[in-house]
Amino acid sequence: MRAKSKPFWPLLAILLAAGVDLWLPDAGHQPAERPYLRYVLAAAACAALLAAIAGRFFAAVRRMAEEKAAFYAGVFLLLAAINGITKKFDLFPALFFPSPDRVLGALARDWRYIAVDCLGSSAKLLATGYFAGVIAGLATGIAVGFNRTVKYWVSPLIRLLGPMPPTAWIPLALVAFPTTFSGGAFLIALSVWFPVTLMTSSGIANVSNAYFEVSSTLGAGRWRRIFGVGVPAAMPSIFIGLFTGTCSSFITLMTAEMLGVKNGIGWYINWQREMLSYANVYAGLAVIAVVFSLLVTLLFKARDFVLVWQKGVVKW
Repeated sequence: MRAKSKPFWPLLAILLAAGVDLWLPDAGHQPAERPYLRYVLAAAACAALLAAIAGRFFAAVRRMAEEKAAFYAGVFLLLAAINGITKKFDLFPALFFPSPDRVLGALARDWRYIAVDCLGSSAKLLATGYFAGVIAGLATGIAVGFNRTVKYWVSPLIRLLGPMPPTAWIPLALVAFPTTFSGGAFLIALSVWFPVTLMTSSGIANVSNAYFEVSSTLGAGRWRRIFGVGVPAAMPSIFIGLFTGTCSSFITLMTAEMLGVKNGIGWYINWQREMLSYANVYAGLAVIAVVFSLLVTLLFKARDFVLVWQKGVVKW
């Protein structure tokens, strides 16, 4: 297929997915739902058609459409396959493998509760633990990187406690903290603290001594050398620690909410699983995937803004 037709690949995949939903008969074991998938496919077809047309007039849109065409086409082909396996041929138990219509229906019914109550509670817990872990990790990493005495006493502790999974601390968190929220925040902070500490201290250790010697020659004091030379030079490593800590915090958040926290998106998924409402379980998983992907994207944007000097020099 020619390159000029590549922006239309998603549209063709959407039409195929719509054809599967419209013309293949339902198996009959999936409970009746409104055709939510058709609404999604109709909206996606309009967006794909507009993007393909706009690409004829705007070079930036054309490049983006060509770059993402195969990926989006694959997504809708996968959606068509899932719809065929579940709703049309009923190859797996309907209770545990609901059709896309049922998942979208669960999301449409519970979106307010999921978005406001569950995501709000999860965001509060995640933000509390994450920022506490980042602050503690940066402080520890800077202290270890610049102070030999701190490094002598703290580095063995980091090597001993850091590799332990945060979930191993759950029994201690349940008895040492007055609420499940504070215990969950502690677990999240611990999951962030280790990678941020490790990468911060490692980044500082790899900064060339010439930078500090030049800054001292120019009259920079101790704090200026730390926060004006060492920390900025270690920022690439620090961001690697932030990325690792972010992923760890997501995992720990889900674990904390499933084990004791009384609200949140992880709690919602576990609650619906116990109720055997697997359409709601998949709806919650879809929300988690979208929200966490957006958070990681924001962190990438922050890295690109802070490390703009690396553009064209370092390939990420």
